[in-house]
Amino acid sequence: MVTAKARIRVHEDYESVVPVLLPELNDVRQLAGELHAAGKPWKGEVFGWPAEYNPQRPEPPLDSKLSFTPADFCIGESGIWFFSLMWEHGKDLPPVEFLDDRNILTDTAPE
Repeated sequence: MVTAKARIRVHEDYESVVPVLLPELNDVRQLAGELHAAGKPWKGEVFGWPAEYNPQRPEPPLDSKLSFTPADFCIGESGIWFFSLMWEHGKDLPPVEFLDDRNILTDTAPE
C-alpha cells in the first residue's frame, strides 16, 4: 500500500485534498485473477476499497457487437481512484486494464 493525496471535488467551486491508501496494482491483479479462476460473483471491500467481480455470461451486452458479456473486476471509487480489468477477448485471454488515477496528486501511485 502506498499513501497518496487525492483531489476530491466537493462542490463545483471547491476541492478537498485528502490522503488515500492505494494498493499495489500487482496485488490487485493477483486477487482479480484468483476470483476469475473461481468464476463466481463476488462483491465486498478489499485493500480498503469497494470491489466486485462478475464472471462471464453467455448473453451479449446491450448495444454491443460482443457475442457474450465479459467477466470483469473493478475496485475503487470513480472520481477518486478506480482500476478495472475486463476479459473482453474471452475468459482464457488476458484482461484489458483501465486505471483512473487523474485525481491522485502525488507521483507515489503504485505500478
